[in-house]
Amino acid sequence: MPAKLLTTLIKHRYKLAIFILLAAASIGCILLIGARVAYSDSLRHINLVWNLFLAWIPFVLAYAGYAVSWKRRTLYLALPIFAFLWLIFLPNAPYLLTDLQHLNQPVTNVPLWYDVLLMIWFSWTGMLLGVISLYLMHEIVIRTFGKVAGWLFVLAVSGLSSLGIYLGRFLRWNSWDLLQEPQEVIRDSLSLLTDPSRSTIGFTFLFTAFFLFVYLTLYAFGHVLQEQKEVTAPARPPQV
Repeated sequence: MPAKLLTTLIKHRYKLAIFILLAAASIGCILLIGARVAYSDSLRHINLVWNLFLAWIPFVLAYAGYAVSWKRRTLYLALPIFAFLWLIFLPNAPYLLTDLQHLNQPVTNVPLWYDVLLMIWFSWTGMLLGVISLYLMHEIVIRTFGKVAGWLFVLAVSGLSSLGIYLGRFLRWNSWDLLQEPQEVIRDSLSLLTDPSRSTIGFTFLFTAFFLFVYLTLYAFGHVLQEQKEVTAPARPPQV
């Protein structure tokens, strides 16, 4: 392995580890679905695999955007495209949490505990894909425009993502519909914003609060580990 590549991998070992862990979690999700299909001879919940695939799209776009953001030439040319597509597909990641509602449908030959664990595994993997992709984009905004702009970005994206989840779950719009039928999606979005129902307000507010809670918790935990590393690092000898 070339020395430069090895140095790059060591420098970004934690980002690489996160990618590997999420890939392993996704494989675990697929194996759970496969085992359920083999046991029950039923394709129920098979759509979760497609939803998980969609959850990976914003994660990959965020990684690509993070990579191109270090060069000023690509920062202002390519990054806006990555950011736009990322924002469109981001709701697909936390959307997996709403699939938990399918647990209220009765099953016959599959233990309920199995479906609970299966749903939790899928939903938590989707949530992590969304949170980590937001963290990468957050870092880009902080580096480019400062901390205040970065946190305003997080707040705005959390609200827009929650609204996108509502559009997907209850109005059955998909992310690619915004590219194919933008006028229809924008019309429904403006209708929800100008004349929202109690359901729209309640869902959007509560999901935004929950998403922010998860993001802030993981963000703070990451900085706790960073502080611990700085405290335990050996002190440098005084300069003579």
